[in-house]
Amino acid sequence: MTNPKAHPLPRLWFYAKSHRRTIVLASLTSVLNRIVDLAPPILIGMAVDVVVSRQDSILAQIGITDVQNQLFLLAGLTVLVFALESAFQYAYQVLWRNLAQVIQHEMRVDAYGHVQQLELAFFEDQSTGGLMSVLNNDINQLERFLNSGASEILQLITSIVIITGIFFYTAPSVAWMAFIPMPFIIWGSIRFQKRLAPLYGKVREMVSLLNGQLSNNLSGIATIKSYTAESHELARVRNQSDQYRVANEKAIKFSSAFVPFIRMLIVGGFAAIMIYGGKLVLDGSLNVGVYSVLVFITQRLLWPLTSLGDTLDMYQRSMASTERVLDLLDADYMIPSGQTDLPVESVAGDIQLDAVCFEYQPDFDTNCGESLAEGTPPPVIQQLSLHMPAGETIGIVGSTGAGKSTLVKLLLRFYDVQAGVIQLDGHDLRDLQLAKLRQAIGFVSQDVFLFHGTVRENITYGSFDASDEQIVEAAKIAEAHDFIMQLADGYDTIVGERGQKLSGGQRQRISIARAVLKDPPVLILDEATSSVDNETEALIQRSLERIAVGRTTIIIAHRLSTVRNADRIFVLERGQLCESGTHDQLLAANGLYASLWNVQTGSRG
Repeated sequence: MTNPKAHPLPRLWFYAKSHRRTIVLASLTSVLNRIVDLAPPILIGMAVDVVVSRQDSILAQIGITDVQNQLFLLAGLTVLVFALESAFQYAYQVLWRNLAQVIQHEMRVDAYGHVQQLELAFFEDQSTGGLMSVLNNDINQLERFLNSGASEILQLITSIVIITGIFFYTAPSVAWMAFIPMPFIIWGSIRFQKRLAPLYGKVREMVSLLNGQLSNNLSGIATIKSYTAESHELARVRNQSDQYRVANEKAIKFSSAFVPFIRMLIVGGFAAIMIYGGKLVLDGSLNVGVYSVLVFITQRLLWPLTSLGDTLDMYQRSMASTERVLDLLDADYMIPSGQTDLPVESVAGDIQLDAVCFEYQPDFDTNCGESLAEGTPPPVIQQLSLHMPAGETIGIVGSTGAGKSTLVKLLLRFYDVQAGVIQLDGHDLRDLQLAKLRQAIGFVSQDVFLFHGTVRENITYGSFDASDEQIVEAAKIAEAHDFIMQLADGYDTIVGERGQKLSGGQRQRISIARAVLKDPPVLILDEATSSVDNETEALIQRSLERIAVGRTTIIIAHRLSTVRNADRIFVLERGQLCESGTHDQLLAANGLYASLWNVQTGSRG
């Protein structure tokens, strides 16, 4: 885990520690490419020196007196320099680009894998579009910087170091003139960097909100159309998009001023070298070849700084994005896994709740609501104790807000209790390995989610190696086989995103078939018949009787007819157990269950 308070660059270096050798090699080839790239101005200066000075040239002083041989040598060196420059350019481009692809791939997979491990509370505070923006746009922004920006920064630093050495070695008397603009350029770069960072942070925030709005609207397009709210939603998207535009406009306006600022500083140093250096040549105190080198090398030193604005622009965008990705990787909304290995085949399915208390945003004391201040809302679940024997069918009923669905989330450890204990076969759920716990529980939600793909793929989700015979048998138990065979391509029919090509009852029965195929020792059905008609409910009821054999089945229901035949029924009210017993016992007690039954059926059953 990186230090979230650190700058994004060292955090990225820590994250990419397995690729440090490649980073170093890519950096080295970038530096070598720039070193070789600085050789042509020197060779040009030496060629001018040969033409002007002939037998008195610098090459003649090292033993090559023939002018023609001097030119041949310079031509050979030029070919070698360009060959090396091309080789190093190829090498650094391949290394940096491949590195960018590898890091963006690993970071996206790591971030998505980490997100999957976060508890539901994290997702309740985040928008899907915002997370998509981080997993896709922000990581792509880092990729673009690694593709070219990192190498450009290294090569610029190399140019400054090498050219500084050349200047002070060949003409220390005029070297300082070329560097007159440097302090101002560095100062300006730092100032621009500090000003750009929050501007691009705002840009990333705005694009995240925009993506969230678009994702939310596309998911709810049926609701938008049914309420003829297209104009309203278009206005909301226009507003979010305009905020994104304005945030970009501010960043662009500021970053675009950088290049003109740098260019005017550069021309001062360039003009000083031309005038003062030329005067030294005319006075005979500076070699004309050296003067040529200085003029060309000054251009090589200062002119690339005009692209520093674009490079800084890319750098700031990538660092803002990198920080968001690494912050996501460092998010610690985690449900810790226990260590106890409980093989699924050995689970009997005995469930015990003892004084369980839970609140989504806990603000009550450790006595689980017993000493609540006046006016403080009670916990969602408070002092709940009940026993679900292995192999029995259990009904959980109650009015809206009684805590039924919250109980399901606690059984699956989507959340942890804040007081009390939940046990499976005598083991505290918090002590069990999280994967083993969830493998032991089949869950059919009232909000059925089918993935875009075939019927077969959706039934086998979680049981990926199931045979065709097992798939068909699970579908028959769930009363789904007959309607599946009537679809255009049977089990290979594409269901569409979220199963939109199927009816609510069809989606529900495929979801039940998925749970049946998993064959868990504990099966939870959360309002499994809430979105189906009476005929489909009767079919599902018939299938449930077969599914429940040999396993603990927990049925969460508003429709009391769904739990009428349960071995025992628990009635919840405001997070507490107020009644329990069989259907007949609860009717005879003439309590809350009987009242609910009368409302739904108009009889005493």
